[in-house]
Amino acid sequence: MAQSLSLMYIHIIFHIKNDYRTIRTEEAEPLYQYIGGLLKNKHCQPIKIGGMPDHIHILCVLSKNISLADLVRDLKRSSALWLKKQDIWYDKFTWQGGYGAFSTGVSSYQKTVRYIENQREHHRRRSFREEYLLLLKNSGIEFNESYLWED
Repeated sequence: MAQSLSLMYIHIIFHIKNDYRTIRTEEAEPLYQYIGGLLKNKHCQPIKIGGMPDHIHILCVLSKNISLADLVRDLKRSSALWLKKQDIWYDKFTWQGGYGAFSTGVSSYQKTVRYIENQREHHRRRSFREEYLLLLKNSGIEFNESYLWED
């Protein structure tokens, strides 16, 4: 083939470390916009970004020119530095070392968009841990729960 083409929808989830400093409501939307800009700079198309004070969800189209691990590393590093510049509240802010990433198909990515949009509703019924475990199990990802929560 003369040209490399791809279309990979990826749902990325990562959590703050130690619940030391949660993301305040007033910084949440600017943070999501900042992450959207980071994605665009990496040639990844942001679809939906949202979350809760202790974690974030990102649905994007992964560029064929960057690995998932490199993208998440760069997003976490840059967004943590950005938050630290916003207010002394975030002086020790950091994300956990790990992340979850799930592929979603063209025909079902709208379900993921709605899932991200309705985080507050989801977390009235389930904690982050319960919901994350359910995502892992439903996706068939093998994991050792003793390594999920602690860095």
